[in-house]
Amino acid sequence: MAGAQELKLLGWWAPGVSPFVLRAQMALAIKGLSYEYLPEDRGCKSDLLIASNPVYKKVPVLIHDGRPVCESLLILEYLDDAVGLAGNGKPILPADPYSRAVARFWAAYVNDKLFPSCIGSLKTTKQEERAGKVEETLSGLRHLEGVLAECSKGEVEAPFFGGDSIGFLDIALGCYLPWFEAVGRLAGLGPLIDPARTPKLAAWAERFRVAEPVKALLPGVDELEEYITTVLYPKWNVAVTGN
Repeated sequence: MAGAQELKLLGWWAPGVSPFVLRAQMALAIKGLSYEYLPEDRGCKSDLLIASNPVYKKVPVLIHDGRPVCESLLILEYLDDAVGLAGNGKPILPADPYSRAVARFWAAYVNDKLFPSCIGSLKTTKQEERAGKVEETLSGLRHLEGVLAECSKGEVEAPFFGGDSIGFLDIALGCYLPWFEAVGRLAGLGPLIDPARTPKLAAWAERFRVAEPVKALLPGVDELEEYITTVLYPKWNVAVTGN
């Protein structure tokens, strides 16, 4: 039987900056699991990372009893399914098969469509391209407003996508909240999750930010802005003055 002391998480060198690593950390915290955090060096990938994730060579990687699990959403599912883990046993995914499928669908949408559109608005200085990415982002947030409304259909309004407590889709989306705020500032757009456009989603975001135990893990927006401008802008070949 594996214990909490046998969990290791290969993460990013800058704490809180990677939303994917943050996602895994949130799940571990919600489940009350202790683990060893091993930050990767910014300029050199460790032998352990390369051996644990030889295909993509990216973090996060959860190592449980010597066996690696890659990709943040798969780590969330693994933590729900793994037998023998210590912790509080709180589920992340819904129990109902249909609800699980819906949560997985929208988590994939957030990963593959919403966040890339959001970041894409900073990767260009061309106004037409930026406007298109912004509209894609706002459209995606409107979709999620509808999903959140559906979670409360016929009942008292649910505080989270997961119902009364933080669940799979909450974590999948919530890890991006500091990024939405930072991108909105840097692009001169104001809040991307705006109560005037998506009131339910804005209220959800406020609840998520102050919820235990995730609130202690969320990075500061100023810190994230600095990371974007000093690390990502040069990588994208985007001038700070162009934004």
